[in-house]
Amino acid sequence: MNRLAQAIILSWGWRRRGIAFSAGAVSALAQAPFFLFPLLWLTLPVLVLLVDGAVSSRFSGRTGRSMAAFGAGWWFGFGYFLAGLWWVGSAFLVEADQFGWLMPFAVVLLPAGLAILWGLGVVAARLIWSSSSWRIFALAFGLGSAEWLRGHLFTGFPWNALGYALTAGEVMMQSASLANIYALSFLAVVVFAAPVTLLTGERRKYVAPLLSVAVVLALAGYGLVRLGSASDASVPGINLRIVQPAVDQAQKWLPENRNRVFQDYLTLSAEPGSHPLDGQTLVVWPETALPFILTDEPAALAAIGRLLPQGAHLATGAARLENEADGSRRVFNSIYLVDSDGTIVGSYDKVHLVPFGEYLPLQDLLDRIGLRQLSLLGGGFSSGTRRRTLTLPSTPPFVPLICYEIIFPGEILADDGDRPGFFLNVTNDAWFGHTPGPYQHLHQARVRAVEEGIPVVRAANTGISAIIDAYGRVRVSAALGAKTFITGGLPEAAEIPLAARWGGIFTLIHLLICFSAGFLALSRENAPVPLTQTASRQKR
Repeated sequence: MNRLAQAIILSWGWRRRGIAFSAGAVSALAQAPFFLFPLLWLTLPVLVLLVDGAVSSRFSGRTGRSMAAFGAGWWFGFGYFLAGLWWVGSAFLVEADQFGWLMPFAVVLLPAGLAILWGLGVVAARLIWSSSSWRIFALAFGLGSAEWLRGHLFTGFPWNALGYALTAGEVMMQSASLANIYALSFLAVVVFAAPVTLLTGERRKYVAPLLSVAVVLALAGYGLVRLGSASDASVPGINLRIVQPAVDQAQKWLPENRNRVFQDYLTLSAEPGSHPLDGQTLVVWPETALPFILTDEPAALAAIGRLLPQGAHLATGAARLENEADGSRRVFNSIYLVDSDGTIVGSYDKVHLVPFGEYLPLQDLLDRIGLRQLSLLGGGFSSGTRRRTLTLPSTPPFVPLICYEIIFPGEILADDGDRPGFFLNVTNDAWFGHTPGPYQHLHQARVRAVEEGIPVVRAANTGISAIIDAYGRVRVSAALGAKTFITGGLPEAAEIPLAARWGGIFTLIHLLICFSAGFLALSRENAPVPLTQTASRQKR
């Protein structure tokens, strides 16, 4: 084992890059749908060893070490993000004649860009690096900080954050009630990098690996206890029906298909269900369900009104058109609420848009040179102004979240701060086909439910639609790609978890602990040896 470690430390050139890339790619298997998180006990120690050997042939001193550390972190991150996000390229094949040529660039450039943050994170770690076992805290400080930045810079993209490795399965998932995914990312690095201490000559080299296993077992034990006392109750009198029409994204917007698509929604919404409650309280259709502007189609609204039982409502994703005074128009990715009279009684405009999917940064400039976002909407979608709670007479208040708005820890409550009865998440993952993407998206929605202690009602065009309780348990779901509907009651919300109350503070505490441990270890290592000790050693 020591010979292998030395080979990693002393590796050079493309061999070194290949080791970092491969270790990062294997690390991605810790995420959904594989959840092979024990692999991180092998791969993160590899990154530690690469940082141990981070020196440059071109530059000396701190500059050389920092540049080599950046390279190790970047290649590790590039492997991780490429293996975990390759499925993003599927979206460019939906309109292959227009966007297919961009697929290789997107598949490579997104991971390459995200890996920059990991490279910088490893540089930050290298600045407080020591040769002791405590250097794993320095790595946790660097990568944990990089994960927080990844969730906030340039609108943020915290997809597959390292902390999700500690949320595999219902039992481990309960750890998210203690600390949000950013705090768990700091902890995950410490836990999974710990086996590297086995390679030291320290007498207590087994302590850190054993403690890391103990932490995982403790989190699992906490999860078992929490689930053992979890409520299975549902809110009385509410019957949900979630429609999953599995509309082919490439066919959806063709004019000749619009009536068939709408009719599929009506048919699936009206089919008899198996739920014991009579009637439907809330019917949910996915993101941009309708291939037309609903407010321009009174016949469609009338059909929806005829569909719904008295007192029931439909929540549907739809494009909303707003005409400006200067004759221009803005289009929003929205949710409409429609009652049994066919009247729109509420709406929400998506606040957190997807870069390059729903809008282009520097939109005017890129429009002039002929680039378009995947939505093919001239000018892109406009962003809503605020996240807010919606209310219906037949359900508790809820917060609507469109597509990946649900992946942002601590940012999914309404701006007024009121605690809702549930989250309504509508999405369209048809862009990504039968790939890991939809499974990863579902898992992150489940973790948000645990963090906030609030159930999630999720409608996805091709899946995975689900009713998720406040403990992240899937009450009922539809298979990926199935054309179907699901019914069920609305789970009750849980008590406010610690993660919801103190998530940001716990993240800061984890950061400070990791930085302090790494910095103190370096300080002890660099401290001058007292003259008495020097004299004593010379006598020996």
